[in-house]
Amino acid sequence: MPWTGLLHEQVNRTDCMENVTNLTRARWAVNLAGRGLLGLYFIIPGISKITGWEATLEYMTAHSVPFVVPLLLVTIVLQIGGGLALLVGYKTQLTAFVLAGLTLIISIYMHNFWNMEEGLQRAHETQNFVKNLAIMAGLFCVAGQTPVSKIHQTHPPKKSPATPG
Repeated sequence: MPWTGLLHEQVNRTDCMENVTNLTRARWAVNLAGRGLLGLYFIIPGISKITGWEATLEYMTAHSVPFVVPLLLVTIVLQIGGGLALLVGYKTQLTAFVLAGLTLIISIYMHNFWNMEEGLQRAHETQNFVKNLAIMAGLFCVAGQTPVSKIHQTHPPKKSPATPG
């Protein structure tokens, strides 16, 4: 009976579509959580640079950062604006690349452990530098990710045709 084969095929397609939909929902949730945490990582320090303006200027000057005031303003805008963009999912790939670049520059200037004597301060700055490398890795993952909104959800993955042997 040919209709039983068609019924079985339809059930398999329905199961496959349900699995794709569940996978897409899970991916969306994980993506949102990751972007949210990365966003907060930039929003909170951006705000603290405003509330601790003078101390931040002194800290940057002590680390020989050039053009302290304009760079601090740019940093605040990028951290708060970029953090919010990640949080809400606006232009996440571009935002992640920009924030990765910012994180690299901050790491080189502000966590330059290689210029410090052995001791607790050097260990602290080494830890901050390596932590920032991990943050950059997370940002690269976001930048290289296909946005969930662009994942083709209407059809299950097609089987590739068998190649003649």
